Amino acid sequence: MFKKILIANRGEIACRVIETARRMGVATVAVYSDADANARHVRMADEAVAIGPAEARESYLVGERILEAAKQTGAEAIHPGYGFLSENEEFAEACEKAGVVFIGPPASAIRAMGLKAASKALMEQAGVPLTPGYHGQNQDPAFLAGEAERIGFPVLIKASAGGGGKGMRRVDRPEEFEAALVSCKREARNAFGDDDVLVEKFVLKPRHIEIQVFGDTHGNCVYLFERDCSVQRRHQKVLEEAPAPGMTPERRAAMGKAAVDAARAVGYVGAGTVEFIANQDGSFYFMEMNTRLQVEHPVTEMITGIDLVEWQLRVASGEPLPLGQEQLEFDGHAIEARIYAEDPDRGFLPSIGRLVHLAPPAESEHVRIDTGVEQGDEITPYYDPMIAKLIVWGDDRRQALARMRQALAQYRIVGVANNVDFLARLVANPSFAHADLDTGLIEREQALLFPPTDEVPEDVWLLAALAELLRERRLAEKRAARSPDPDSPWRRLDGWRIGGGSERVITLRRGETLQEVRAEVIGDRYRLGIGERSVPARGTLGADSELQAHLDGRRLRAAVVASGERRQVFHAGRTWALSLVDRLWVGGEGEDLEGGLRAPMPGKVVALVAAPGATVEKGAPLLVLEAMKMEHTISAPCKGVVKRFHFAPGDQVTDGAELVEFEGAQ
Repeated sequence: MFKKILIANRGEIACRVIETARRMGVATVAVYSDADANARHVRMADEAVAIGPAEARESYLVGERILEAAKQTGAEAIHPGYGFLSENEEFAEACEKAGVVFIGPPASAIRAMGLKAASKALMEQAGVPLTPGYHGQNQDPAFLAGEAERIGFPVLIKASAGGGGKGMRRVDRPEEFEAALVSCKREARNAFGDDDVLVEKFVLKPRHIEIQVFGDTHGNCVYLFERDCSVQRRHQKVLEEAPAPGMTPERRAAMGKAAVDAARAVGYVGAGTVEFIANQDGSFYFMEMNTRLQVEHPVTEMITGIDLVEWQLRVASGEPLPLGQEQLEFDGHAIEARIYAEDPDRGFLPSIGRLVHLAPPAESEHVRIDTGVEQGDEITPYYDPMIAKLIVWGDDRRQALARMRQALAQYRIVGVANNVDFLARLVANPSFAHADLDTGLIEREQALLFPPTDEVPEDVWLLAALAELLRERRLAEKRAARSPDPDSPWRRLDGWRIGGGSERVITLRRGETLQEVRAEVIGDRYRLGIGERSVPARGTLGADSELQAHLDGRRLRAAVVASGERRQVFHAGRTWALSLVDRLWVGGEGEDLEGGLRAPMPGKVVALVAAPGATVEKGAPLLVLEAMKMEHTISAPCKGVVKRFHFAPGDQVTDGAELVEFEGAQ
């Protein structure tokens, strides 16, 4: 076994590998960019080496610097994690030439599976079922459009060197093909340095089922059952589970055999995943093979009890697989939810900022948190905005679902927009709960998953006001304790006034809604009122913002986190973002944004679609912004004229920067 390994990655996967290595007695070396100098994976590792600026292409994607760090620290092997260099055959070859073990498959296997078109030809030879489509080398746009017509719409354009949902476009009609092809090729070129694509039949209501495979250098290869990753948005997975609901032993054996055949066809070693598109009738087609550990590997670990990273280290050090196929079995059901810093109500736009408050549910034998951040850390614009992976296990799917709902209700994040509430709605959605799964689930359940903004319940306003009073009391008590005259009546918070008691108003806001809460102090208790309602209230506020409240004889549990003027209320499995309004402050109404379309996040302008001076209809694309590894189209908010652009393709823009001057039609 290795004595020291280097992890050529960051975030939660780097932390995940470090945890297993530490348990096995293997020392670890972290690498980090300027943006990650104080990151959790850096704090966890035994050693850490700086490798360059924040941009990944100048740090985590520079293989020479990573190999130099391995040489400098005496690391015998490099674990690539996923993403970055994990599926880069040149890096795998460079490791071999440098005498450093690459903890992954041989470069030949990465190369064979790295190009979708070539890999599909290889799979066809191995007898693995393929989706009907064009997987050749001809990239002439007219030829590809003709192939799409031959295959029959809808079709899917996919980057041949792609993965992670980038460089993929569904096309439903011939007239949409040209624009989709241009966009797909541009995104593929930026993400992978290769704009070749293939065109395949789009399977209606498909399921995405993948098989975990493992090979060693002794000729052994096994599959560790399947994962269902059908719940996706923009071709990126949102929820994953194992085993796949409705999977029969016969279908599992057939898919497992096909996956092992695929792995053997390329002489595979280490952990890999063979992904299939599955029809509702049980038929399935090879989609691609990911020659690395997958983001969703924990659900396989939860049902098998096997540490896949440990297996990776053992196989890479030359050991045979610990178990044969006949010895492998699984128990129960596991579900993983990806917790992201993103805003589902704004098209899942990534969010950046400081994690002011981060309180995940407590871990246990059936609740697991894989994360690369802690409270106070920053979500930056440079990398994937994942906060954590939440994994739960149950005796069966019903119990796992119940535990996932409970865990999401306990997850509390303040400082960045996040998808926790959306995930809570998703796992409670009848289609998901009843395992009516396919890759279009989120799109077809829009009405339930994105309900119109509802009114804030009165209890939420009251809880926020009570927390504010308790926070003021705690602060005043601390000040009084430091005062030379702590018993002064002027420091009392029991409502004492010359001539009688007092009532004040606490004003809170959500969006355009203002709510006044009357508050009367009565000793160590309060009376709170909204409109005609008036209730006795008392409570305690913990140091972690936990609120134990008694309202009108009812005991309620909540958390109210204060950050500046924001008051984030977590109650009954929901999150409510409120603001405390200072009625004594007088200011302007804010900057007039009329006439300008602004960047929703930091990014790079990659294309200007409309022409200055052009009259466009509502919804017409104006420009394309690349941020967080994805393209985002800025569209016209109404019919109007594009006056001028403030940036050119290639320019970097900050959050809120005015991108285009736009004049609405009169």
